[in-house]
Amino acid sequence: MNPASSKSFRANVGTDRRSRNAAAPNADTQGTGDDTQGTGLSGDNLPISEQLRSSRKQCRKIATSHYENFLVASVLLPRSMRQPFYDVYAFCRTADDIADESDSKEAATRGLADYRKQIAEIYSAAPTTTNFSDHQGLFTALADTIARFDLPRDPFDALLDAFEQDQVTDRYDNQEQLLKYCQRSANPVGRLVLAMADCRDERSLKLSDQICTALQLTNFWQDIARDFKMGRIYLPKSVMNEHGFGEELIQQSIHDGTPTPLEIRQAVSELCDQARQRFKQGRELTQRVPSWLAADVELFVRGGLATLDAIERAGFDVLQRRVKIGKTRQAWMTIKVVLASRFPKLQLGQGITQ
Repeated sequence: MNPASSKSFRANVGTDRRSRNAAAPNADTQGTGDDTQGTGLSGDNLPISEQLRSSRKQCRKIATSHYENFLVASVLLPRSMRQPFYDVYAFCRTADDIADESDSKEAATRGLADYRKQIAEIYSAAPTTTNFSDHQGLFTALADTIARFDLPRDPFDALLDAFEQDQVTDRYDNQEQLLKYCQRSANPVGRLVLAMADCRDERSLKLSDQICTALQLTNFWQDIARDFKMGRIYLPKSVMNEHGFGEELIQQSIHDGTPTPLEIRQAVSELCDQARQRFKQGRELTQRVPSWLAADVELFVRGGLATLDAIERAGFDVLQRRVKIGKTRQAWMTIKVVLASRFPKLQLGQGITQ
């Protein structure tokens, strides 16, 4: 970030950026930097403005109102890191909602352009809080987190690129095109998380990309029917051609309420195997990130693998119901990860099915 940008914004909101060491706290040092206790202090124990306090509250509300893997994983974070994660998640969640839930593609494009404008303002030479057209109430907190952790701009722009792509692209010719989309729709989130942990080496970034792409692909194969009803097909045409079917077969099966045809099941099975390999390749990341983040990374990997297992147990019949992991199973995975992180010698097993 431009030094003038950080300094100017901090002067407006009344906080200062943490040192690099503070940005990656020891898992045993859990402060109150999320301001959830009403202390009126920033992560640096400096007074915060009412505008920043209100914005943090809004981000926290957005993050905790969605029962997703993120919400489960955030329980494992040190308290001092929860609010920054809420701030980034709130941006990602609401931008995704604009892309998927706007009344029209034109409205979505306008909304995303407004988000891009807010990001540009944060990274401008002299940002001011009064310039935010902050209808979501989140950009003041996001700007504070960006300044405190020196988050790069590129991941935010890449995410918006992906959401804008969703407005004009709803089919993919081959897997290469789909993976390029994942580079913008999924990988930037992992890179922002690593930046908050001050873990910026190239090897860690590539491992994170493997996990994030695997999570995105798993979501695609879990949600083929839902995405089709939204007018999108992420199954590459090359894969459908290889297995001898076209999108008409997907449409017919969904319309008739019949089990997923064998050709589609075989294609999904192959694609799930590829996603599984990406999870396994990326799992090394748990050994490279700070201890306070390792448990979350492991939980995301286990959650993704558990979803793939569930799809397989359902016989890859993904068109008539959405295969997902139950809350009890999520809770058990969380407990296992917590125990493994605190008591490394416990033999809890690496396999999801154990």
